[in-house]
Amino acid sequence: MPCSSAYVAIASVELDRLVAFYRDLLGQAPQPHWPQRYAEFNQGGFKLGLFKPQASHTDEFSSHHPGAMSLCLEVTDLDQAIAHLTELGYPPPGPILTTSHGREIYAYDPDGNRLILHQPPKAG
Repeated sequence: MPCSSAYVAIASVELDRLVAFYRDLLGQAPQPHWPQRYAEFNQGGFKLGLFKPQASHTDEFSSHHPGAMSLCLEVTDLDQAIAHLTELGYPPPGPILTTSHGREIYAYDPDGNRLILHQPPKAG
């Protein structure tokens, strides 16, 4: 199956709230953005699309299980990223985990989708 690109799309009945969260988290305005319909963020070659489901599909998306998908964001300074999330009103609920691939913490967006903030180990 040839594919020219791929991206993650998250449905939300509270689209404006989710757009504001990701705008503040990523420090950029969505482009393109059609209020109450669709917003897209481009981050380092990765696209994140947010959309409001049509009224006829609302039940399909409101019955999903929050946290079934994880959005992994690699950061250069995990402590700074945690402080930023806390300023936005969404502090990570658990401790920083130290793994073989670096440090990470779990957080959640306003709709309950899991974010994994990951800082790779410093070279040296």
